[in-house]
Amino acid sequence: MRVLLSTYGSRGDVEPMAALAARLREHGAQVRVCAPPDEDFARRLADAGVPLIPVGPSARALTRARPAPASLPQRAARLIAGQLETLPAAAEGCDVLVATGPLPAAAGALSVAERLGVRAVSVTFQQLTLPSPHHPPLAYPGRPLPPEVTDHQVLWDLDTRHTDALFGEALDTNRAAIGLPAVDHIRDYVIGGRPWVATDPVLDPLYERPDLDVVQTGAWILPDERPLPAELTAFLDAGAPPVYVGFGSMPLHASPDAARVVVEAVRAQGRRVVLARGWAGLSAVDGQDDCCVVGEVNQQALFGRVAAVVHHGGAGTTTTAARAGAPQVVVPQAVDQPYWAGRVAELGIGAAHDGPTPAFDSLSAALETALAPGTRARAGALAGRVRADGAEVAARLLLDAHG
Repeated sequence: MRVLLSTYGSRGDVEPMAALAARLREHGAQVRVCAPPDEDFARRLADAGVPLIPVGPSARALTRARPAPASLPQRAARLIAGQLETLPAAAEGCDVLVATGPLPAAAGALSVAERLGVRAVSVTFQQLTLPSPHHPPLAYPGRPLPPEVTDHQVLWDLDTRHTDALFGEALDTNRAAIGLPAVDHIRDYVIGGRPWVATDPVLDPLYERPDLDVVQTGAWILPDERPLPAELTAFLDAGAPPVYVGFGSMPLHASPDAARVVVEAVRAQGRRVVLARGWAGLSAVDGQDDCCVVGEVNQQALFGRVAAVVHHGGAGTTTTAARAGAPQVVVPQAVDQPYWAGRVAELGIGAAHDGPTPAFDSLSAALETALAPGTRARAGALAGRVRADGAEVAARLLLDAHG
């Protein structure tokens, strides 16, 4: 069986595909992954024994460039064109194409599958993009949802108009170039009738969606066997468990002093700090030996040794911390991250910071909640309920459908 996995975005969009690719390879499938050309993604996929076919511009460079909301249609057009330029050769001879990522990228990938007559599966790593009467859609930059409207169906109808206005022309133009007809509504085209949601059912119980046959596989987790760096291990061994602080792919443009604020707040709790640079480029605020700055590390190993995890609320980081039994403080920045912050608070395994900009007082209050003994006890109890077999479930679904 030959499988093409297509994605675009940050580590949270690429690592789950690496997990699925690794499971498929263990079952004898031939797998390729189309993803942004960033070096850290190539290394992660190489660790899983999967070749990377680069598509589109660097996701890291695009994120750090802080593009204006008004440029979204132009950026989407480039994403779609990049998919149609790269994927036809990559998908030739494949039995199935699995597509995820931002709506324009997924639409481009699915159009390639349609043109080649290849079976396709649409996947999301957070369920809020799927219409439901129980929650509103996510807003696009520059197109806020009207706060006075509370009817979710009205908001989803507005979302249909927004997505068509932002991405429809670019998709239809590129589809016409490869002999495909226009689509009625781009969001509905990408979701299809049987979308997959690759999230954990304990952390992310599905909302009711009467019009969709949603398949929840569980989160796609790539086992990480990499040892922690010697300097980090020595730091961990030298004292009580520290607090990990990292914001992943979030550039934190609105929080230029984030490193100073979080380090001071953690120190005020009597804790040491492991500070992850991330795409924001966080660095040490002084020369004190109670702070260890790290780059890309094995979070699965590290989170089991920390007192709490302060992060941006990406689905992957939230799941990794939950599996490790680490209390969390989520400082949500965008998109689905406020949802994950809310879930952490509802489950009692941490705190949801109010807003995207950490301040000393607000972060200190959240840390007090996360570091309370009851929070750690609940986080530890939940850890064993978070499934680790999502990628295997997804791989089996693909193999069984292949016959």
